[in-house]
Amino acid sequence: MKTIKFYEKLLNEIDADIEIVIVVNKNFDQRFSDAEKELLEEAGFVGEQDETCLLAEKRKIFVGADSIKSADIRSAAANAVRALEGKGYKIAKMGSYMSHPTCTATLRAQAEGLLLGGYRFDRYKSKKSDKHLHKVRISLEEYNGYALDIPAAQRAIDKGIVSAEATNFVRDIVNTAPDDCTPETMVQIARELADKEVHLNVEVLDTKAMKKEGMNALLAVARASRHEPRLIHLSYIPKEKPVATVSLVGKGLTYDSGGLSLKPADYMVTMKADKSGGSAVLGILKAVAELHLPIEVHGFIGAVENMIGGDAYKPDDVLKAKNGKTIEVRNTDAEGRLVLADVLCYAQEKVKADYLFDFATLTGACVVGVGQYTSGVMGFAAEPTNRVLYAANTLAGEMATKLDFNRFLRKTLKSEIADICNISNTRYGGAITAGMFLGEFIDEEHKEKWAHIDIAGPAFVEHPWGENPHGASGAGVRMMTRLLEKLARGDAHK
Repeated sequence: MKTIKFYEKLLNEIDADIEIVIVVNKNFDQRFSDAEKELLEEAGFVGEQDETCLLAEKRKIFVGADSIKSADIRSAAANAVRALEGKGYKIAKMGSYMSHPTCTATLRAQAEGLLLGGYRFDRYKSKKSDKHLHKVRISLEEYNGYALDIPAAQRAIDKGIVSAEATNFVRDIVNTAPDDCTPETMVQIARELADKEVHLNVEVLDTKAMKKEGMNALLAVARASRHEPRLIHLSYIPKEKPVATVSLVGKGLTYDSGGLSLKPADYMVTMKADKSGGSAVLGILKAVAELHLPIEVHGFIGAVENMIGGDAYKPDDVLKAKNGKTIEVRNTDAEGRLVLADVLCYAQEKVKADYLFDFATLTGACVVGVGQYTSGVMGFAAEPTNRVLYAANTLAGEMATKLDFNRFLRKTLKSEIADICNISNTRYGGAITAGMFLGEFIDEEHKEKWAHIDIAGPAFVEHPWGENPHGASGAGVRMMTRLLEKLARGDAHK
């Protein structure tokens, strides 16, 4: 879908090919659906969450939502758009949905859902269909009959558009085939972003520069690839004095074969998604710049390809990271944490941040532990992790849960020949031990400011769910954008 626009008109004053109606809590006796109640009942539509019913003769499509909460409205709007795919409708209209006369959060979620549900990735299709929605026009006519504050409604929709477009931007990067998205490609994307936004700047470290920085763990992972690694530093400096400084670190494995600890064939498919953390950082910086937030944000991405060959790093190797710690390699498929170790050290050296967050498709163990749809959040301190959990679960509609560090699990990373081992000596608690490994590369100044976000589950799922399509979801973008907006307002943390 190309555009969403807010109209200061009633629904019957807006021209469109079809109208989208959300049936909330199975209530057919509401202003947008009461005339079609009998037809819907005859069609067997009961209004379950995300259930759709197209009444072509009425030029309306109905979709169920369990409540008027943001998460339900976002998902319903997305599924209505998805149900119209291939039907030939070009322009749709719908009313506004708000949970309270003065709260526009649901309206923002509505706009997000429309754009997220209208996402398509057809880059590699030889024949591209044009039978999809191009525009959605949102009326000031509100579901509950509330009189909208027009400027506030417009701001909410505009913010929803920014966050959804940033999410779709990340989906495109993650979905791109690995041979078309190398570390240098990610550099080009970052540079294009910096060219478009006056407050974005980019610096790039090549192999030679990283050697001088002592980033031997990252360089070992990259060694067998024909594509040279890159460290990308994309920064947003607002024109006004920033209220806070935040560093974001992303795992940008443009492809992960597992290295010499080679993945089984089935597990190697979808490994183009191992760049999801780094891609999310790019999307978040895009959103921050477009929202003009009064907050300084630095994004650091370790863009690397993990391959096999005569120069590949090996199990039994001992690597010296940027902070001087030595790492015994017991599995070359635990490579993301090696990349992040050096990038985290570099980020902390370059920027003394008020908050430090990293994003990574780090462990299959996190997916096993909390499911495909949920991110695991870890850290030494409650405040940064609670900020992430609140922004994800309450504001953005992304699911996240806390995984607590455990001093007994720390012992499972012990190495007999180096300072630490890159994998645990037990198969249990793998997401937590990976997070604790990263914690070894957080300096004292940032220990209380850091949270690690393992997005291995929701970053890439091979079937549609909620507002997400097959493939990349853009996990992390909306949650961190909302966290940064809240931080920029000086709001107390949750």
